[in-house]
Amino acid sequence: MLLGRKIGMTQVFQENGTAVAVTVVQAGPCVIMQKKEAAKNGGVNAVQLGFEALKEKHAAKPQLVAAKKAGLQNAFRFVRDMKVNDLAEYQIGQELTVSMFEPGQFVDAIGTSRGMGFQGVIKRHNFSGGVMTHGSMFHRAPGSIGSSAAPSRVFKQMRMPGHMGNERVTVQNLKVIAVYPEDNLIAISGAIPGHDNSMVVLKPALKKLQRKNK
Repeated sequence: MLLGRKIGMTQVFQENGTAVAVTVVQAGPCVIMQKKEAAKNGGVNAVQLGFEALKEKHAAKPQLVAAKKAGLQNAFRFVRDMKVNDLAEYQIGQELTVSMFEPGQFVDAIGTSRGMGFQGVIKRHNFSGGVMTHGSMFHRAPGSIGSSAAPSRVFKQMRMPGHMGNERVTVQNLKVIAVYPEDNLIAISGAIPGHDNSMVVLKPALKKLQRKNK
């Protein structure tokens, strides 16, 4: 797993001349801040990653304390846990870079989708709505929500107007097109959730690994 920032979208020309739409991510370098043993971490081995070093004047006290415990000079803006199989392969202070990925590999990208504010059922849930002719009196309304004398309440998960977007989204099986270790950049085929400059988590494609291990 690697933490990074979404730079934006562009296109990359392959050797056969075809253009591929890619999302460019500035991934890493990430520093291992802590190792968490399964016995004390709910049965899961994990390492804690830090991304984007902060100056001391810009860091909160808990961030500074966490960095001091790890023996690091800088606190980090983003800190996330990464599940691992063998803790012995990692050391506190070790840097993980974009070189851990290679062209042709598949990754899962996790990000926060763009917020779209309050939206109605047609935009939020793809409802059809009513006819738009004059006198219809039913155009973009949600319609009946099923509440009557029985059960006299609205069921949970009812599709209704509300806040849209700004949710954690995982896009699976995206192909790595190019890796630029000198600039900490990686070009990934397709779109990744979130606005430009938002934080992204990259990790090897889970379903591809499961099929490979079978």
